[in-house]
Amino acid sequence: MLIPTNPDARRWRTLVVAGTAAALLLLLVAVGERHLKSFVVHVLSARTGRPVHINGELEVHLFTRHPSIRAHEVSVSNPSWLPPGKTADVQLVTVLLGWHWGVPVLQIRRVEITGADLHLLRDAHGRANWQLHAEGPGSGPPVVHSLSMPEARVELHDALDHLEFEGTVSAGEEGAPGVSALLIEGAGQLNGRAATFRLTGEPLAQVRRDQPYHFSAEERSGATRLRGQGSFDHAFDFRQMQVTFAVRGPDLRDVYYLVGLKLPHTGAFELSAKLLRSGMRFEYTGLRASSGDSDIAGNVREERIEGRAHIEAQLSSQRLRLADVGARTAADDAAPTPEEKLKIPDTPWHVEALKNTDALVSFRARELDLGRLALGDATGRVAIEHGKLSVTGLRAGLAGGSLSGEARLDASRTLPRGSLDLVLAGAQVEQIKTDFAAMGGLSGLLSVRAQLSGSGSSPHDMAATAEGTVTAVLPHGTVRAALPEAASLELAGALGLMTKSQKTTGVRCAVASFGAHEGVLSARTVVFDTDKALITMTGDARLDSQELDFTLRGHPKTPALALHSAVAVRGTLAHPQFRLAADHTVAQAGAAAALGVTLAPVAAVLAFVNPGLAHDADCEALLGSTAGEPPPAT
Repeated sequence: MLIPTNPDARRWRTLVVAGTAAALLLLLVAVGERHLKSFVVHVLSARTGRPVHINGELEVHLFTRHPSIRAHEVSVSNPSWLPPGKTADVQLVTVLLGWHWGVPVLQIRRVEITGADLHLLRDAHGRANWQLHAEGPGSGPPVVHSLSMPEARVELHDALDHLEFEGTVSAGEEGAPGVSALLIEGAGQLNGRAATFRLTGEPLAQVRRDQPYHFSAEERSGATRLRGQGSFDHAFDFRQMQVTFAVRGPDLRDVYYLVGLKLPHTGAFELSAKLLRSGMRFEYTGLRASSGDSDIAGNVREERIEGRAHIEAQLSSQRLRLADVGARTAADDAAPTPEEKLKIPDTPWHVEALKNTDALVSFRARELDLGRLALGDATGRVAIEHGKLSVTGLRAGLAGGSLSGEARLDASRTLPRGSLDLVLAGAQVEQIKTDFAAMGGLSGLLSVRAQLSGSGSSPHDMAATAEGTVTAVLPHGTVRAALPEAASLELAGALGLMTKSQKTTGVRCAVASFGAHEGVLSARTVVFDTDKALITMTGDARLDSQELDFTLRGHPKTPALALHSAVAVRGTLAHPQFRLAADHTVAQAGAAAALGVTLAPVAAVLAFVNPGLAHDADCEALLGSTAGEPPPAT
């Protein structure tokens, strides 16, 4: 350290040091050796805001060239804002001091901690027993120019970040005296899995409070590794810091074992970002993540206010693929097994997380691959406020058409309640991957609207209680001729011909309206007007099990056709099965009679999906047939 050569300045500093030494001497004389321990304990307890006890000897050597304080069997209790308990038990604490030409006149040169048991605790509101104040960490510990803490036993229970650690941590210096780097290493069980970490910092001997302090860190858990480099704006003041980090591993879900953050399963992944912390505000910039063929990028800002997380994010993706997310991903060696049912997740809603988080997230995905559906230029906004989640402004391209709508979930209620309103307009039905479209050779422009609501603790439970309406309209198109033939006639092998014959017939207007009640989707108005026949459908589908129980009946436009059978639709929504209902022979009416009982509500149905559909030429012809005349055949 450079000492000013100005005689007056040097004289002043000498007087300060001498005065401080005299004051310390008078203090020792006044307090007495007998009462020194209680005096030190009182000062430490007052300064730290928690009870401190020295159960063994206290050795104080101040009036030497190298002052020191040595305390045996030290215990530190939890602060008042946490439940009673111990923060630390230490066998021996040694503090080596140095005289300093300035204020304070004594500075900490080295701290040695031997035989430490640390019990670190943080509650869900962010209050921790290692913080100086209930509301935050303060400016951090005093500057220490040398540190030694071998094999400290550590237990960490962090309810805020969902971290549980039990193991050993060592802190010390590595390298030549005066230029040695800080080294902190730990090993143990982190969230139930073996983990290690290593932090390397700049030499403590060079630390100054008014300068940044740089460090690098590495953490491993299984095959997942986190690496980062960063700095504190001011040495050991954790309130102001920045870190650039990268994580990679075989499954994004394994990040939980490193930082306690619960993320979905994926295949091999990479994630990187820059973290900027200012007080209780955490900002992630340049966020990039990839797994399989999927990617995501953007910026996320989180701020904790009175125990609540407030999140703002702007996310974008070139491609998001559902197959890259979930317990089974594209990274699996085995080929995926076809699902027998279109499963609705039964994972419970994270109600507490929704209640304790406020968020506003905007997203954009150039391609959103949902397996059977591929969305293009998908955009939307997700908002969470006091347990109420909403997805609004949803827009996407689907099969040459447009998808729009919104969804809501109210988790503030005793039993969460959700609602959905989606509109699909002008989609090429042949581009939508369904078994019915493929087998029936169906083509044309499809419009759909779904308004559903339900209550339950999971998406599956809500589907099982669904109420509302689902309606689809195909104003015109084509279908394999075998379908109306199979629905109109007892024609052996007609369904087999549907998969072989490429002959088509025109679809003049098709309307399918279903009402949902207590999770059962029942056919209300289903009419399929083709050049050869008018097809109607009755039955229902159970949304909880996805099971189908529908019957197609044909009403021919050629009076000479004999009518003896119908087509049964069974299986599931994901994999419907078609067969002739030979054991359910019915007397089928002609087209004119069928129209009289099925078309009365069609106008309202068309307006529900899209008011313009009621003015479509083919649908107008169908509506005009309610007087008793069938639509004109071609």
